[in-house]
Amino acid sequence: MISANRATTVNETDGLPLPKRYWAILATALGVGMSVIDGTIANVALPTIARDLGTEPSVTIWVVNAYQLAITISLLSFSSLGDIYGYRRIYLSGIALFSVTSLICALSGSFWTLTAARILQGFGAAAITSVNTALLRIIYPKKFLGRGMGLNALVVAVSIAAGPTIASAILSLGSWHWLFAVNVPFGIAALVIGLSHLPQNPVKTYGRRFDKTSCLMNALTFGLLIFSLEGIAHKKSAVLIVCGVVALGIIGFFFVRRQLRQRFPLLPVDLMRIPIFSLSIGTSISSFTAQMLAMISLPFFFQNTLGRSDVATGLLLTPWPLATMIMAPTAGRLVEKIHPGILGGIGMSIFATGLFLLATLPAHPTDMEIIWRLFVCGAGFGLFQTPNNSTIISSAPTNRSGGASGMLGTARLLGQTLGATLVAMIFNLVPNHSTQTCLYLAGTFAIVAGIVSCLRISEPAPLKRKIE
Repeated sequence: MISANRATTVNETDGLPLPKRYWAILATALGVGMSVIDGTIANVALPTIARDLGTEPSVTIWVVNAYQLAITISLLSFSSLGDIYGYRRIYLSGIALFSVTSLICALSGSFWTLTAARILQGFGAAAITSVNTALLRIIYPKKFLGRGMGLNALVVAVSIAAGPTIASAILSLGSWHWLFAVNVPFGIAALVIGLSHLPQNPVKTYGRRFDKTSCLMNALTFGLLIFSLEGIAHKKSAVLIVCGVVALGIIGFFFVRRQLRQRFPLLPVDLMRIPIFSLSIGTSISSFTAQMLAMISLPFFFQNTLGRSDVATGLLLTPWPLATMIMAPTAGRLVEKIHPGILGGIGMSIFATGLFLLATLPAHPTDMEIIWRLFVCGAGFGLFQTPNNSTIISSAPTNRSGGASGMLGTARLLGQTLGATLVAMIFNLVPNHSTQTCLYLAGTFAIVAGIVSCLRISEPAPLKRKIE
């Protein structure tokens, strides 16, 4: 009988051979790209969806929030399932669920049907993103691992920023329903390629079981966090909000205490003891909060205040992903020579500058006045994100890649959900200058992210250390 704590090597191969490696990379890029883009692609169409379905803007934001919330409460659980049952199995299951629910979103004729489908779509996206980075660690040879992390960071960063541009192109040809229908063929392609080329876990630990109690506590903790924030944003009953905060404190306390006693914690508190890992997680949350504050609020400003169409709005936002595409690969090379703390601090300073410049736009700006400011935002974000994501993964031990991958995705999604929630709050509290307020707050979060990034300078750079 196999010992409960014994690790057995299943496959000793150092990465996949060519050209199978390229196909596996394509399968992961397609899945992650779709799941990340769907977190932002609906932003541009929110005003149109609100008019079409007859809902208020602050309520329609739930089309975005429902998706983000579903991923946030389940991502760490899927990451744990990947460690137990195999990253490949969880990833492909996520692709299948995401594709089916995308079709349901496309066929939705009411707000509630769309929101319910988005929740299920979010669970599929969580399965995809929870194990993506762990898959990369067995797809790439060890000596090329840095390249794999850099490429993954680029796919994530560009996908987030490219959502408005892709939405603009789709909306120029059809209704908002096609924003979701377009996922189906790409999902099928990712599933077919993945079935043929994605590898199995090379090392499995026998005897480990899925902690259902921790899974439930994790969902309740993150769910109550978002519930409390949403309650404040939409001016819910003070008693209800207080009850939510108290429940969050109690459940969160016992959840963390349980994780500290686990050998394989669902919430990787063991990794948070690594200083550069925990600091990188913190700066990631702040940076994505800033990005979401801008990405959700700007379409309303462009359409409702400046009178631009939804297609023109997407085109105006295009400089952001273009700048990110230029800077992200450059940052991936620079991190081999420059400490990620320094790169992150510089990137977030540039990002904050762009956000504040957008907040101080003239009353009737020209397209060029908007475009160059968005380019500054994208350049700063691209310089920061690639080194930061690479640092999060490379600072964790190899046998904890699942936990590190889950925390990377959780930090990103928590920041995005917080940003979306803050937009709803500001739209309710400051109706006359809501977008400007969102941009000022986004700039503040970017400054905080830059400061936290600079705190990492005293810690050894894991990626550079491994290269040396």
